[in-house]
Amino acid sequence: MGQPLVRDDGPIRRITIDRPEQANALRLEDLDVIGDSVRDIGPQIRAIVFSGAGDRAFSAGMHLDTFRDAAPEDGLALISRVAACLDAVRRCPVATVARLNGVCVGAAFELVLACDVRVAHPGVRVGLPEVKVGIPSIADAALLPAFLGPSKAHELILTGDLYTLDELGADRLVNRLVPAEELDDAVADLCARLVAPTAEVIAAQKGLFETWRNTGIADSVTASLDVFAEVFALPATREAIEEYRR
Repeated sequence: MGQPLVRDDGPIRRITIDRPEQANALRLEDLDVIGDSVRDIGPQIRAIVFSGAGDRAFSAGMHLDTFRDAAPEDGLALISRVAACLDAVRRCPVATVARLNGVCVGAAFELVLACDVRVAHPGVRVGLPEVKVGIPSIADAALLPAFLGPSKAHELILTGDLYTLDELGADRLVNRLVPAEELDDAVADLCARLVAPTAEVIAAQKGLFETWRNTGIADSVTASLDVFAEVFALPATREAIEEYRR
């Protein structure tokens, strides 16, 4: 047990944070492994599933030693490695699924927010406790207001408290809320749906999501037109159109 486990299961890459004796707390080298595993995917991989080992936690976020052992001048280098991992997940050209099997906080919660879809059971609690150790939440915490609205997102971030999914409105954060024993079935069902379209259209759509997040509506629409034209001309698209007609 230690660095994340990476296993390919047919078209699905499964990345498991594997430090259950420490609530799957993350170290910087774990983030490097996750980032590399998301970037280095071949054409056979069509979706990625993130999970935590055991049934106690998805992840308790960054191990406190990460901050305790760093020198004051190390802040930028440290947080840049966190941001690079989250950026890789958010920009990944295949669908990403977070399997929330327990408490999920800090950088791990940001990783979950960076994923495309989330599956959880009702007992899951989430939060961004960084302010409690005197540091701000950064990087993909910026996605949270789009999920919860500014008011609730600000409360969660500024208090650093943990919240149940019910307290936040489960349907705002997760795509499937199921009993713990049904997590794997729900993940499998979602993965089957996510790998059904062509790889080309999923990659194009994921790229558009990033454009939509970063530009106004007019520029987003213009970019969408160009991407549509490029994808429409692909042989895989013509095959998908013919298959859909049957």
